[in-house]
Order: sequence, then structure tokens, then C-alpha cells
Amino acid sequence: MEFRFCPLCASALAWQTQAEDGGDKSRLRCTACAYTHWNNPTPVLAGIVQVGDKVLLARNAAWTGRRFALITGFMEAGETPEEGIAREIKEETNLEVQALKLVGVYDFKRMNQVIIAYHAHAVGEVSLSPELAEYKMYAPEELICWPAGTGHALADWLRTIGIEPSYMSWEEREALSQAQSPQT
Repeated sequence: MEFRFCPLCASALAWQTQAEDGGDKSRLRCTACAYTHWNNPTPVLAGIVQVGDKVLLARNAAWTGRRFALITGFMEAGETPEEGIAREIKEETNLEVQALKLVGVYDFKRMNQVIIAYHAHAVGEVSLSPELAEYKMYAPEELICWPAGTGHALADWLRTIGIEPSYMSWEEREALSQAQSPQT
């Protein structure tokens, strides 16, 4: 989404180049007041949720096809990333996080996001929020990584447990989605 109007005065925003720390930067700036739309990446939390010896992947209710992914969500003001991912896992799956370990931080430029990924050991009975349509449990060696965002986090985690990850191609991902087949 591209902003077109100033949220302060409703005037048009225009691409303007100005000197900033580190050099000239082109940003959307208000043509009437001093507002600058910074368009900084949004932090997104991701959880590789392990229950026993299986990893839970879920399908978002808004997605077409049957694509399954990690549990993700946005941080809330005033919470740490660890608190945020534990909250998201509880809200979306009803599972209680018992232990968390940072897997890594990943850029996801297509969505203008920075993904902070954790491996979470969780317990309890899965009960999905309305945001999720279904879930599947996979043995780690069954997981196939997608070639973007959280797929790289999953691959890095698999390497930490001695599994060399396999990636699907974008073409395979789209073909699986269109065929309504489950995928990770």
C-alpha cells in the first residue's frame, strides 16, 4: 500500500529527496507541512512451534489453496518479542509456550517486514482461533521449506537439529496451491 495523503493535514504526499544521516534519501513527504512517511519495515514474529516431536504448521483462513506455514503475528506495543510470540501462539493455537529460543532475524522485503523467528516448545491441546482454518503436525524431517521469509527461518532451525533442509521452488509452491494439496 502506498500512502498518498498526509495523515496530519491531508495534503498530497510526493517523493522528495533530502539530506539525512547517511546521505540523501528519497521518501514520501508532505507538500504542505513537515510530515515524512518513513515506511520503515514492520517487525513480525514467527514461531516454529514444536509439540512433542512434531512441528505445527497452520493454514490461514484467508488464504486460497492449502498452504501451511509457521505461526506469525505482529508485536504489540509494550511487549518484548518473546512475550509477543508466546502470546501469538496462545491466541492462535491455545498452546502454552514452555521454552523459546531465537532462531534468527530475516528480511522479507516483498512485505516490507523484518521477521524475528523463534523455536518454541509448547504443550496443550490445539484449539485454533478463527484466523486459522486448519493445522497439521509434521516430523521435522518431513518439512519442506518455502523460498522466502519464514521458510529461511525454518531451514536455519532444521540445520540446528542436524537436518539439511530441502526447499520447494516457487513453481512447485504455486502448483501445489492451485491443486489444493497440503504443503508446508
